[in-house]
Amino acid sequence: MFARFSSARKLLARFFALTAFLWLAACDVPLATDANVGQQIDPSAPIQVALLVPGASQQETDNQLARNFENAARLAIADLQGATINLRVYNTAGGNPEQAAASARQAVDDGAKIIIGPLYGEAANAAGVAIAGRDVNVLAFSNNPAFAGGNVFVLGATFENTADRLVKYANRQGISRYLVLHGNDLPGQVGRDAITAAVQANGGQVVGVESYPLSQQGIFASTRRIVSNIDSAGAQAVFTTAGANADLPIVATALPDAGMDTTRSRFIGLTRWDTLPQLTALAGLEGGLFALPDPGTSALFANRYVATYGETPHPLAGLAYDGIAAIGALAAAGNTDALTKDALTQPQGFRGTTGVFRLLSNGLNQRGLAVATIQDNQVVILEQAPRNFGGAGF
Repeated sequence: MFARFSSARKLLARFFALTAFLWLAACDVPLATDANVGQQIDPSAPIQVALLVPGASQQETDNQLARNFENAARLAIADLQGATINLRVYNTAGGNPEQAAASARQAVDDGAKIIIGPLYGEAANAAGVAIAGRDVNVLAFSNNPAFAGGNVFVLGATFENTADRLVKYANRQGISRYLVLHGNDLPGQVGRDAITAAVQANGGQVVGVESYPLSQQGIFASTRRIVSNIDSAGAQAVFTTAGANADLPIVATALPDAGMDTTRSRFIGLTRWDTLPQLTALAGLEGGLFALPDPGTSALFANRYVATYGETPHPLAGLAYDGIAAIGALAAAGNTDALTKDALTQPQGFRGTTGVFRLLSNGLNQRGLAVATIQDNQVVILEQAPRNFGGAGF
């Protein structure tokens, strides 16, 4: 076993590169309110919408994202029927909070009735605070729940939504005892709390919580302790926050090599396993569970984007399309309150680039997700994403 453990360490070294997250420490978060924030509009007139993107950044990845967000937003505008949107684009210099706040104020001064973006959590928070008294909502691209509430909604897929979907499915398969495994950083801790809340809310039992340092050496040093506690707790599932491009390849190899029986304690992933082809070859993930957006709807958007712009969209680009589509759908219905909190949080939700979604009154969102596994080195859908909010999967 020790020889296999050592060779796994060498094999996986090339996989390990911790990625940057969109999470930042919360500060000055807008207070949650029951007020119906948002201005009335004339649905038959053009709607002034501001798009805040991470352009004018020193990081080319931010500038590429900015272009993708604008492309997707303009694609959505072209697809609208029964509504007209006048879009103005403002840069936030990457995730610079001061620039995000200034851009949000300028956008409202220029007549914006609603803001879509920005991307990074701290920038979204700053934008919301800057216009908190202007009766304008912000549909941010962030997925950080710390910044949701008041006039700020997050469009990004949240850990809470993913954890709830997976626990509901796993419970129906007879899984009730979960060990939560997370990296010792902010996203890992937020993911841990989301998993724990989902398990408890759905009648399951958290039989243990294990963490590890986010370094290759730290993961290997923690492995035997983790495996021992999985066995002693009688965990039917190990629900991990590990990411495909970061710690997941090491965790999914090192733990089984150290004796974890994945037929008795299967992995469940809070992050997607279909984004890195090498993951399907990891024996430890065979038979595990993870969630992903509706593959059919996602492919339709990607194909439409490629046909229009000649390149594959960034995975986050569809969030800009979703924001425009939601506004357009409400305006096309002749709703003068289309941009208010009450309208944006309508229970039936909207159809987006990755399937159905709806905004919640606490600023979070709920998205329809499929449940998948890995079988014979392939991703297999076990349960399709729900197509509305009245069916199974929610």
